[in-house]
Amino acid sequence: MQTHIVPVGFDYDRLIAPLVREQLDVDRVILLEGAVGSEANVEYSRNLAEKLEKDYQNLLGAETERFVVADVYDYDEAFEQAFELINAELDAGSEVWVNVSAMPRTVSFAFATAAHSIMVEREGDRDRIHTYYTVPEKYLETELAEELRKQIDMLEDMRTGEDVDERVDERLETARDLLAEFDERGTTIGAKEIDGSHIVELPVASFSNVKPFEEVILFTLGEHGEFESVSELAQQLARDMGEEYTDSFRSKVIYNVDRLGPGGKGYIEQEDHGKSYRTTLSRIGQLWVRAHSAEDRERREPDLT
Repeated sequence: MQTHIVPVGFDYDRLIAPLVREQLDVDRVILLEGAVGSEANVEYSRNLAEKLEKDYQNLLGAETERFVVADVYDYDEAFEQAFELINAELDAGSEVWVNVSAMPRTVSFAFATAAHSIMVEREGDRDRIHTYYTVPEKYLETELAEELRKQIDMLEDMRTGEDVDERVDERLETARDLLAEFDERGTTIGAKEIDGSHIVELPVASFSNVKPFEEVILFTLGEHGEFESVSELAQQLARDMGEEYTDSFRSKVIYNVDRLGPGGKGYIEQEDHGKSYRTTLSRIGQLWVRAHSAEDRERREPDLT
């Protein structure tokens, strides 16, 4: 069972297009509506939520629930709500996906941080919690701003007595089209595909420091990409470090790989195949290696004791 928690701001496409295009099996959607701001803002967001509710049901067959966030600028309250919602869905047996593309950043960050915290607390459920973002194909605000500039130019010409009849018709038609698109789809249009997916999943970071020998393992995985077994990884490490490949050295590698794996710091992924575990970097492991330069690697001396 898959539940999507979706904060509704002033977007439409980014909140539903990824689920349709990725053909995800969505069973349940929780729509978060803000109740703070101008009357026009609240009404606009509510209208989008109503449209999304219908389309989630019609296009995806998903059960939909609307949930009000009383103050979208109260980070602490939003975090508490997120924590309760995500835990409740996990306890009900659902895989939880949190979309952080819309709504004020306080809510998006609160829900992302809550999801991160729960991943740390519930190690066994890490693979059932996902936080993701969708990139729009274009921002409608820029087109609205450009149209306003053109209308200002036209009005200035009218004031100086120039004939602007044709431009009035053009500006009127464009303004109507833009407003219709804004009312229908919000402030962004479309959902852009990035690296073969419309969903950019945000990885969870570890709260533990990486030890020197663990660093060597991560750099080695970053350099070679994948090893068919931990033994193969240990052999490569022994060669790189000029160490003798012994049972003791292999055990040390196994121990540190376990600490870096899904049940530990989360920097390494392992896939069971036969009697071995195919070992590679997780998404956050790839980011860690990318963020640490070759100069860092050369400077740090691993503690092999």
